[in-house]
Amino acid sequence: MWCYLGLDIGTTGIKAVIFDESGAELGIGRAEYKLETPAPDIVELEPERYWLSVCEAVAAAVAAAGITPGELRSVAVTGQAETLIMVGADGTPLRKAIVWLDNRATEEARLIEHEFGAETLFRFSGQTEMLPAWPAAKLFWLRRHEPELFARCAGFLMVEDYIILRLTGCLATCRGLLPSSLYYDIRSGSYFRPMLEFLGLDEARLPELRDPGAVIGVCIPNAAGIPAGIPVAAAPIDHVCGNLGSGGAEPGVISETTGAALALCAGFPELVYDEKRRISTYLGWAPGRFALLPWAPTAGLLLKCFRDEFACWLSYPELDAEAATVAPGSDGLLLLPHCAGAVSPVSNPLARGVACGITLAHRRGHWVRAIMEAVACLLRDNVEVLRGFGIGVREIRSLGGASRSRLWLQIKADVLQLPVAVAACDEATALGAAILAATACGDAPDAATAAADMVRPAVRIFPGENALAYREVFRRYQNLNELMLPTFGGAK
Repeated sequence: MWCYLGLDIGTTGIKAVIFDESGAELGIGRAEYKLETPAPDIVELEPERYWLSVCEAVAAAVAAAGITPGELRSVAVTGQAETLIMVGADGTPLRKAIVWLDNRATEEARLIEHEFGAETLFRFSGQTEMLPAWPAAKLFWLRRHEPELFARCAGFLMVEDYIILRLTGCLATCRGLLPSSLYYDIRSGSYFRPMLEFLGLDEARLPELRDPGAVIGVCIPNAAGIPAGIPVAAAPIDHVCGNLGSGGAEPGVISETTGAALALCAGFPELVYDEKRRISTYLGWAPGRFALLPWAPTAGLLLKCFRDEFACWLSYPELDAEAATVAPGSDGLLLLPHCAGAVSPVSNPLARGVACGITLAHRRGHWVRAIMEAVACLLRDNVEVLRGFGIGVREIRSLGGASRSRLWLQIKADVLQLPVAVAACDEATALGAAILAATACGDAPDAATAAADMVRPAVRIFPGENALAYREVFRRYQNLNELMLPTFGGAK
């Protein structure tokens, strides 16, 4: 039996998951770390902590799978983008990693936008705005505030690149990690030289570029226990891998993740821009493919906050049971879930949540169901935007904690008027990485073929008897949204 290892490098922890040729999960290992926040807008972590966590997670996954490391066929590493690690000529980190959440480079982001202009930045990067989180801003900050370190740094890496360096000794990266770096050109597939010149950065100090599913290198002896000679594949960011691992390789299928936030991923066979600048463009899971990733900052987090503050710490299944007793439309209670601002499909960072139609008859179950309905309407709002790009959406693949709620899945199917499916594998992001690992070692001719063998839905929910009622709910949601969003400081 051949096994594939997918590593998912998250913001506060790492997952290592081992799969067999059919896509069945054999074993999973986890390791967590705590980010350092010594001052406002500063978020860092010792790079060695990432590596030690990988070693811990891999060992746990191998033990859980009941295999020997020698049965591993290939590895791929995915995860967060934008976390920056600086290494010397010998690969040793020169300072703490600057985590993607770090916003120290606000002034540098402003100067970069002034230098290039928003239109130029949008066209070459696909990103709708210049943010201090982007690595280009971080590099500019390093050059201005830590010039000696900037000068002696031999490699500027994403955290996934650093793990690959420790595994293979190769200074290389996946193109799919780089659109939000703001020094990579999604049109040409190469680094954006004008930005490198502005930053004072030689391309030799950046990793060599590889396509998703390509072999970056083979493992050298390492503390993670992965045998030498095992190929390591290039993989794009986590949302794109999650899309692949949940069925996004199939035509007409897009993925949505309802975790704390809401995130969608829709693949395209060619470069596409949202000319209204609501949605950023990323690279897809295969060469020449692209993806749009609309998102909203508040989704499942709204239900969690309600539970923690107003529901006496009832379990989510208990909240589901109460919401299931309420009729569609929550007896007129309608919510807007923009409690931390609105991003897509309309951007207004000053937007806030709204509750409309409250009566004395509304109970806890009404509020829970209204939260679920609001997130489902927000999801449909974004799906309608994606349809405007010519996508023939036939099914949604649902990921994240909310996919465990049968009621919430049914509400989404009814609001969307589309089937909603949950993948058989809970770890779709790691599975997407494993699919690319299988492609890299030649066990499949391409990622789509490997996905056809390794991805399958466990549950498929179809629109039901409440679908007609939810047409009216969605219409009311849209009307309230259009009425309220401009009142929060003015929508963009």
